Amino acid sequence: MHKKLLRSLLLVISMFAFSGCGIIDMIYLPPAEDTAQEIFEAGNDAMSEKNYVRAVELYNKLRDAYPFSPYTIDAELSLGDAYFLDEEYELAAESYKDFESLHPRHEAIPYVLYQTGMSLLKQFRSIDRATTGLQEAYDYFNRLRQTYPDSPYAKSAEEHMLTCRKLMAEHELYIADVFWHMKKYGPAWRRYEFIVENFKDVPEVADHAKEKGLASYHYYREEQGAQVREKRQGTWRQWFTWL
Repeated sequence: MHKKLLRSLLLVISMFAFSGCGIIDMIYLPPAEDTAQEIFEAGNDAMSEKNYVRAVELYNKLRDAYPFSPYTIDAELSLGDAYFLDEEYELAAESYKDFESLHPRHEAIPYVLYQTGMSLLKQFRSIDRATTGLQEAYDYFNRLRQTYPDSPYAKSAEEHMLTCRKLMAEHELYIADVFWHMKKYGPAWRRYEFIVENFKDVPEVADHAKEKGLASYHYYREEQGAQVREKRQGTWRQWFTWL
């Protein structure tokens, strides 16, 4: 009887000992890290759910924790897409540029060039702003067209190149019109002439600039003539005053 009781007690103690180890492990040991594949798939799930902020977090986590994983390259590309879809166009452009710099021979480079151009184009807000980003977008689309003419993105890139040129021309026209309304006809004429010379590929803007340029030149010459006459009259007045 005592032996049976002793064996039962030892069994209970053993069970608590083993279960206690498990409890201690659960409390004190760090949880197993997610694998690169698990993080990548979680990021893709977040993209599918349009939770782009979470997707960015996961793709960055994968890139930082597993820089040499085969999933990391895809995550770096998807990071740019997550920023783009979240309308964080400046961050998207930076991410796509980083991808091209790190993986210049990757098969997705035509897509990366296209998306970089789109990210830059979408940052443009109005014609009264600087057009540096538009010119850069144009250059990326042009690189895509010239380097990968058979790419499925090439035709769309050409269309966006025309959009960039039109917006740049309209920006120049806006500045010329500002001079016109300020009655600064000399600067206005020179700006209109610049448009005519440099934006022949945007005929609707160039033709308008040509007409306004002729009018500006006419008023500019009138101003110059008036200034000459005023200067002469002033000289004669000074002469008669002296007499």
